[in-house]
Amino acid sequence: MSLPSIKVARPGPQAGHVYLVGAGPGDPELLTLRGARLVQGADVVVYDNLVSPAIVGLAPESAERIYVGKKAADHTLPQDEINRLLVRLAGEGKRVVRLKGGDPFIFGRGGEEMEVLVEAGVTVEVVPGVTAAAGIAAYAGIPLTHRDHAQSVVFTTGFLKDGALDLDWPMLARPGQTLVIYMGISRLAEICDQLVAHGLPATTPAGVVERGTTAAQRVVTGDLATLAERVKGAGIRPPALTVVGGVVGLYPRLAWFAAEADEAAHPPHAGCTVVHGPAR
Repeated sequence: MSLPSIKVARPGPQAGHVYLVGAGPGDPELLTLRGARLVQGADVVVYDNLVSPAIVGLAPESAERIYVGKKAADHTLPQDEINRLLVRLAGEGKRVVRLKGGDPFIFGRGGEEMEVLVEAGVTVEVVPGVTAAAGIAAYAGIPLTHRDHAQSVVFTTGFLKDGALDLDWPMLARPGQTLVIYMGISRLAEICDQLVAHGLPATTPAGVVERGTTAAQRVVTGDLATLAERVKGAGIRPPALTVVGGVVGLYPRLAWFAAEADEAAHPPHAGCTVVHGPAR
């Protein structure tokens, strides 16, 4: 892949340094130029489940590829082991690119990994990525803010560290805002019920986007009373993002992105399509 010639003040990847790079929500063309340059100069790429194989494929043939993807109840490596792996690779003098779906600092555990690296004396650079909320909503034609519908946006997770769903429901159920829920598809019925119980009308528009920004993107919409059943009936599976609020009512009128029908049946994640090196 040939990148545009842009005068860059910062150097390329340095030995013994870790780069936490946001790979975007799925479409490989949403990777930043900085991220692409660092991947192309990496000695080792440590990547997650939602990273496009095309992005991992930008690494040199000589680069080691280590898959550490996480899905619900299915972690290739526990987080503590990933942290130790990054410290070890940097200690070996490698140019390490840690690729994360979306943005490293938005539900990407980038802060946790950086804390460990800094404590170990490893230098780190963070390269922001297009977070799932912004990228997926845009590809679904659902503007997260709109003067007629939403004056604020809230991002939350539907799956806390201990597995509980103990969220600030009164805050999440405030009117006049857009609510974006990461990792909430397995608890969708409970989430919708809680939002209604804490004040949102059952008729509030809501939608789920499966594999957003990719050729397999699917969108299911309804309201808080009907969404969970519609999502179940459609067979929607993670990764999927939930959006709640008046802006969802603008779909499908603003929908512009057409998924490819022949690829809409759950393509394998990067860990199944890219040869990766062993986590020694």
